[in-house]
Amino acid sequence: MERTTHVIGQSGAFLDALERASRAAALDRPVLVIGERGTGKELVAERLHRLSPRWDQPLIVMNCAALPETLIEAELFGHEAGAFTGATKARAGRFEEADGGTLFLDELGTLSMAAQERLLRATEYGEVTRIGASHPVRVDVRIVAATNEHLPEKVEKNQFRADLLDRLSFEVVTLPPLRARPGDVGVLADHFGRRMAAEMERDWEGFSPEAIDALIDYQWPGNVRELRNVVERAVYRWEQPGPIALIEFDPFQSPHRPGAATSAQPVPAPAMPAAPSAGPTEAEPADFKSRVARFERDVLAKALAANRFNQRHTADALGLSYDQLRHALRRHDLLPGG
Repeated sequence: MERTTHVIGQSGAFLDALERASRAAALDRPVLVIGERGTGKELVAERLHRLSPRWDQPLIVMNCAALPETLIEAELFGHEAGAFTGATKARAGRFEEADGGTLFLDELGTLSMAAQERLLRATEYGEVTRIGASHPVRVDVRIVAATNEHLPEKVEKNQFRADLLDRLSFEVVTLPPLRARPGDVGVLADHFGRRMAAEMERDWEGFSPEAIDALIDYQWPGNVRELRNVVERAVYRWEQPGPIALIEFDPFQSPHRPGAATSAQPVPAPAMPAAPSAGPTEAEPADFKSRVARFERDVLAKALAANRFNQRHTADALGLSYDQLRHALRRHDLLPGG
C-alpha cells in the first residue's frame, strides 16, 4: 500500500502517541488505535506494520463500516462456492490474504456481535473457517484495529464483546485531535500548501499572517483531513501574487445554497449614525466627508469580519460587485497586507 501522505507533527501529545505506536510495533500483539475522524489512524496502523518484523508481508485493510452486515463475515473469513446466493466460486477472506502480515480493521466498533464472536476465535486460536466450509484454516495474522468510539462504554451497553476488547487491547494508542496539538497547524498547513503548489507548478509564497491566525484559531472538527482540504482549496483558488490571504473553511457557504433564504444569517445592517449634536465630539471628525468615510470604513470592516474575510461573500452581502468591493477596500486601506 503506497502512501503520498506522511505522519507530520511536532506537538508533545502527538509525538507521545507516535512513540507508543513505535514501541508496540516490534511486539507481535494486537493494537487498538483510537481517535476522532481525520486524525490519521490508518497512517499510524501503517507505521505499526512498517516498523514490525512483518514489514515485508501483506498489510490488508478492511473498513468494517463500508459493507452491509450480511457481507462482513464473508469478507473477513471468506466463503466456499455455493455458500450463499451469488457465491459462484470460492473466495479467500481478508484473514487469509493477510497471512504472515497485518490485518487493519478500521471502524471496529461497527462490527455485529456475530462477527465479533468469529473474530474473537480467529484472534484467540489463529483459525478461520470460510462460510460453507467444514474445516478451519490456520492463519498467522497480527490485528491492528481502529475506532472513533469509546469501546468500554459499548461493552457496558452490551454492544461490544468484553472478551474481544480484552483480546485486542494489549496496547491502545490514542491520537490527539488537531485542536490539542499546538504548533502543528502551521507545520501541516505549510506542508500541504507546498505540495499543492508543486502539483500546480506554482511558486510557494506561504500564507499571510491573517490567514495563519485564522487557521490556528479554527477548531478543526475534521482534524488533519479537513485541514488538508482547506489548505489545498485555498492554494488552487488563490490567483494573486504574494502570500495566500483568503481561507474558506466551509465550501458549502453560499447565498444561493438550498435553504439559504430561510437558514442563512444575513449580515446585520450597520446602525445608522445618531443625530448630530451641537458640535462634534473629540473622537469624531468634524467635516461631512470625513464622517462619511469613517462610516463607510466601519461598514466594510464589520461585513468582512461577519463573512470571515471572504471578499466574494462580503461583496454579495453588501450588494457590490467583487471589483467594487476591492476598490472600496483599497481606498480604506483594508486589503490584506495593505
